[in-house]
Amino acid sequence: MFSNDIIKKRILVIGANGMLGQRVIMFYSKQENVELLGSSVEPEPVYQNTEYVYCDLSKKVIYDFYPDIIINTAAYTNVDKSEVEREIAWKTNVKGVEYIAEGCRVVDAHFIHISTDYIFDGTKGPYNESAIPCPLGYYGRTKLASENALKISGSIYTILRTNVLYGIAESRPDFVRWLVNTVRKGEKVKIVTDQVNNPTFIDDLVKAISKTIEFNKQGIYNIGGKEFLSRYEFSLIIADFFNLDKNLIIPIKTSELNQAAPRPLKSGLITLKAETELDYKPLSIIESLKMMKKELSI
Repeated sequence: MFSNDIIKKRILVIGANGMLGQRVIMFYSKQENVELLGSSVEPEPVYQNTEYVYCDLSKKVIYDFYPDIIINTAAYTNVDKSEVEREIAWKTNVKGVEYIAEGCRVVDAHFIHISTDYIFDGTKGPYNESAIPCPLGYYGRTKLASENALKISGSIYTILRTNVLYGIAESRPDFVRWLVNTVRKGEKVKIVTDQVNNPTFIDDLVKAISKTIEFNKQGIYNIGGKEFLSRYEFSLIIADFFNLDKNLIIPIKTSELNQAAPRPLKSGLITLKAETELDYKPLSIIESLKMMKKELSI
């Protein structure tokens, strides 16, 4: 009889080079009794200390590695481009999920999928897990379709919905670093006052993923930050913490941006279910900024 503590879990991370994927790889590469494989569409991995496969959603990777867990952090997330690059957005966000789910079903793996508050219209937020979706734009439609595809796939799944991800990653700067870098150069930035969310620190989402696996939870869970606030209010907290010139942060309305895709305005995600069932304990914004400042030296 083998103890679960000495049997290695085989974890496949799809989208390993993205912001979330990088932090998932970093977290699990330090865990004992885990056999880890990263996969992404780039030829080289961001982190060099983990097995990596360069591929575009090949089921052969799933069948060869035979994972216990598949964490799908890959997505087409450009909200405005999704309105014109619809085929690419659908292929990545929906067909990709169907493809992975089929592989999960064959090898009996647990599929952990990341979704978004953009499946809601932002008129009655914040939302709990049982709220009725009504996406405004094509990106939200693809993410809702991916959830529905997973529900009928016959695979074991968990959907973690999140919003406004920020945090530490080696690739493109997140909202925090973009704001800090831009304002430090003396450039003005326009930030909306009418989009309300509870921004999610990436490392908190990674912890939620780990708790999902630890407790073997299935279904839908909301993952978000402690504080509900506008993007402008979020920017002012960042500016205060990093001693930025707040006069360079210009408040505007979403309608003034003339963006291709509509945005949910009154949004955010209620995390009570995750707090209760996953022991989810998100950091405050200030606590997360302290971590970013220490690790990134910004």
